[in-house]
Amino acid sequence: MRDFTCFGENGVQIADAASSSSSASISTTSNGKNGQNLVTCVYQCRLRNFSCLIVTINWTKSLMGQGLTVQIDDSANQCLCKVEIKPWLFSKKRGFKNVEVGSKLFDIYWDLANAKFGLSPEPVEGFYFGIVVNQDLVLVLGDMEKEMMRKMDVSSFSPNVVFVSKREHIFGKKVYSTRAQFCGKGQVHDVLIECDLAGTNDPCLLIRVDGKTMMQVKHLRWKFRGNYTILVDGLPVEVYWDVHNWLFGKLMGEAIFLFQTCLSAEKMWASTTSRSILDQSWSSSARRDSHSQGLGFSLVLCAWKNE
Repeated sequence: MRDFTCFGENGVQIADAASSSSSASISTTSNGKNGQNLVTCVYQCRLRNFSCLIVTINWTKSLMGQGLTVQIDDSANQCLCKVEIKPWLFSKKRGFKNVEVGSKLFDIYWDLANAKFGLSPEPVEGFYFGIVVNQDLVLVLGDMEKEMMRKMDVSSFSPNVVFVSKREHIFGKKVYSTRAQFCGKGQVHDVLIECDLAGTNDPCLLIRVDGKTMMQVKHLRWKFRGNYTILVDGLPVEVYWDVHNWLFGKLMGEAIFLFQTCLSAEKMWASTTSRSILDQSWSSSARRDSHSQGLGFSLVLCAWKNE
């Protein structure tokens, strides 16, 4: 367990998400009502000819139900195609769509008819989603791969996929939770953030992974921004936090947490400015092939207070 007793020079300040110019960024309203219905996942997919595609999937939720938007970019960050799927319409809960761009034919398959959801708009089981490029299967998600393969005309090429980043909005009063997989096909972990701001002049921030306290920040009013390294699955994970809005901002202001594997804090601080380190690290890892290889996986959590 880490106990932070002083606020170092490596404080982190978060750029406003709504002001970010990256197409991968998520804009939120002042009360977070848009943010709570969105999870963004970014995957790097390598093709048979060793070129790369970046696939960005936005899982959304509204009063009408769940939906998703898929954007496929090349390694130069040029959008090749973008498809919006609205599975709350009965005829769209399962389906197929193809898009031809130059010499590439993109086939997109999905079945969300029996999908099960938790608190997040991202399904947890009972679904499949796949992308085929020129008859090569490059991305498959969900636990119904066999059902999907029966519907596809694909070659024997096996997907070569790196899960680059995930950005999620979470809500709570004192406790905020999500699940995350920090490396490849590693274990899925329960991540819990605890912070009780009511009735105390000296709030404390706790971060637990699978019930084990990994980090404790005391005297939070003095250390509302910072970073430290924890170990998950034997790998170093750099944790950055900014809870300024919880303490000094609007009542429904968000706190930002970044869990970053592979790259050390020193390298991150050498490569960018403190003003936008979290947004820049997330968008860079999501949009650039060479950068994503070095940065590993990024989990960005926007934690909103429910009063």
